[in-house]
Amino acid sequence: MPDATELLDAVDHLADRFRAMPQSRLLGAVPGHPSRAAAGLALAGELAARTQRLAEGPQAAVRELPDAGAFAVGDQIAVTGHDLVAALADDTPGNDEAAAALLAEAVAAVDAVARLCG
Repeated sequence: MPDATELLDAVDHLADRFRAMPQSRLLGAVPGHPSRAAAGLALAGELAARTQRLAEGPQAAVRELPDAGAFAVGDQIAVTGHDLVAALADDTPGNDEAAAALLAEAVAAVDAVARLCG
């Protein structure tokens, strides 16, 4: 498996930013989302869906990540990002090209939310 350090660092940094945000900032709207918390939850859901498809196959019906509230979003981002890395390590022996592409897509998604949420 390719080095997942970049994804882990990006996920941890963004999760820490969400954990440190005051409620007023978490609930503030950003383009495309009713709040920063909603943008973070959407990212966590995307990471969870990628993990589920790795574990259960591309045709798996994706389960929705529950909305545990604005203050839980940082933890949801951290957990789903780390779960994706663990699933990649388990699922892609000898398929480094696909793993690298999935890692790059995940890093891009995390970076996009980081830019969006300032």
